[in-house]
Amino acid sequence: MTGIRLTAPAPGWAIDADVVVVGSGVAGLTAALRCAAAGLDTVVVTKARLDDGSTRWAQGGIAAALGEGDTPEQHLDDTLVAGAGLCDEEAVRTLVTEGPDAVRRLIDTGAHFDTTDGGDIALTREGGHHRRRIAHAGGDATGAEISRALVAAVREAALHTIENALVLDLLTDAEGRTAGVSLHVMGEGQHDGVGAVRAPSVVLATGGMGQVFSATTNPSVSTGDGVALALRAGAEVSDLEFVQFHPTVLFLGADSEGQQPLVSEAVRGEGAHLVDADGVRFMTGQHELAELAPRDIVAKGITRRMHEKGAEHMYLDARHFGAAMWEQRFPTILAACRSHGIDPVTEPVPVAPAAHYASGGVRTDLRGRTTVPGLYACGEVACTGVHGANRLASNSLLEGLVFAERIAADIAETRPPRTEPAAVADAGEPVALPAPEARTAIQRAMTRGAGVLRSAESLAAAAAELEALHREAAADAEEAGGAGGSGAKAVVPGVDAWEVANLLLVSRVLVAAARDREETRGCHWREDRPDRDDVHGRRHLVVRIAPDRTPVVHRTETAAFPPVRPSD
Repeated sequence: MTGIRLTAPAPGWAIDADVVVVGSGVAGLTAALRCAAAGLDTVVVTKARLDDGSTRWAQGGIAAALGEGDTPEQHLDDTLVAGAGLCDEEAVRTLVTEGPDAVRRLIDTGAHFDTTDGGDIALTREGGHHRRRIAHAGGDATGAEISRALVAAVREAALHTIENALVLDLLTDAEGRTAGVSLHVMGEGQHDGVGAVRAPSVVLATGGMGQVFSATTNPSVSTGDGVALALRAGAEVSDLEFVQFHPTVLFLGADSEGQQPLVSEAVRGEGAHLVDADGVRFMTGQHELAELAPRDIVAKGITRRMHEKGAEHMYLDARHFGAAMWEQRFPTILAACRSHGIDPVTEPVPVAPAAHYASGGVRTDLRGRTTVPGLYACGEVACTGVHGANRLASNSLLEGLVFAERIAADIAETRPPRTEPAAVADAGEPVALPAPEARTAIQRAMTRGAGVLRSAESLAAAAAELEALHREAAADAEEAGGAGGSGAKAVVPGVDAWEVANLLLVSRVLVAAARDREETRGCHWREDRPDRDDVHGRRHLVVRIAPDRTPVVHRTETAAFPPVRPSD
């Protein structure tokens, strides 16, 4: 344990369970349903409403070898190529071989995918895939349909759910084993304010951390809460430097901040072209798949062209689709574009890269176990080794599905006994909370220094800005009479301050890893180190937080992950 926790009131209420699942996307709800089906008393905690997680925003679909002539081996090959030499092949093989049946079980749960006239699942193609293997729903509303089906199943199963709750810290027993979580429920209800769910198994499925950047496709709840909780609890995280920037996000202006509308890769999969202001297709010749190259290559291609032309964005041209195809295949994207005064039927769509997906996260094994006994992670918050240096399009929903099932199976098999959490006061000194206004400063520092283009100079500047914010929070807390003190400058514990503390911690760790990786690989693009270094770079960067709050970066000896348990 690190002895680090958030500054927060002591829990004023508590409930007991066998499992607490934090998050309500495809990973969290699948894990919860499988645990409940195994007879485990399961509680779901989610930051907003049940259907408000990142899953509902997924447009493109879910990748699996479901089509005629496609095989898991081909899916494996495409995933390994996209991962740029850092995928864990055993993890990828697990994903692609168990994936098709996991999708079929999702259909049995109630998810309805688009079908062909013959009744088969309709499949499309996205970047990095050599075959059509992306199952979609409602044209471009796949995530919304999956979320709908899983939420309905959770409600039908009458699972205990706590909505509008921000998870704070991991609770542990006297031996350092997981004993639940502390959380804050926003608003009145059955539970209110800071409380605890005591459980010997905790599943983190909190989604991403896109809000560390100024512009992202992630919803406002994606503030890295799960990664930050795991770091404070002493867990290891890995590959956090590999942030995928989606190449085609609707450009709303250079000053636009927060969640931006995504223009799904499936639009390019159906034949849309990337062009500059002169109508020139600039991805042709850069990669054999042109616009359908892996996302890091397309994002770099767009960024390079923007620099060459002195432009703030490029264009996605799909006028040749015609109105009928836009309305039937991409109704969500069409509506989003039109709501911002752009009609894709008659004009090219302005696009630019924005932060989209964290390929790294809390390090796990193939059963979703982290380095903290009793703590599991799945979905975007986790680093299973599946994505390597760059996630293959539409593998994210599949990863959440497959590894959530594996976590539930492990918990059901081991059934650890409930233990008493140690007193919160014994967990060490609380973190000094940054002022809520620091959120914008963090996001701008990260966007400038650790965005699509990085260098030693830009990362050093970002590190300095983040460290200054960290020191300022500590100094203010000390001046106010200690962290959580009641002096004039003390930051009042609350959702805004806790989120900013999480953003700051995750940002500091991400930048530490990005500075250490002195090469360009996957979605980590170092301008000053443009080449891939397979001699020294085919290693994972594992980070933990030392008791003095500093990130400690460790480089693995090979491209394989070490076991999460010394005895394994």
